[in-house]
Amino acid sequence: MPVDRGQDIKERTFNFTSRAVKLVDRLPKTMAANVLGKQLIRAGTSVGANCEETHASYRKDAFVFNLTVALREDRETHY
Repeated sequence: MPVDRGQDIKERTFNFTSRAVKLVDRLPKTMAANVLGKQLIRAGTSVGANCEETHASYRKDAFVFNLTVALREDRETHY
């Protein structure tokens, strides 16, 4: 059975975003956790959004650019 790579990445980025949101919800209610949590939400949700945008790319360079942005945001969440 062939694998639909487009669906696979959509599911994986959605799951990544969901895990990031759940993690932020469990952070303590401190100023530091609030600041870090907001950044994690921004970067974590950006990964899926940029991957979604790649599917609408008309040119190869736009496709590569959007995937590069998604990868940078992913790396930022790991920091």
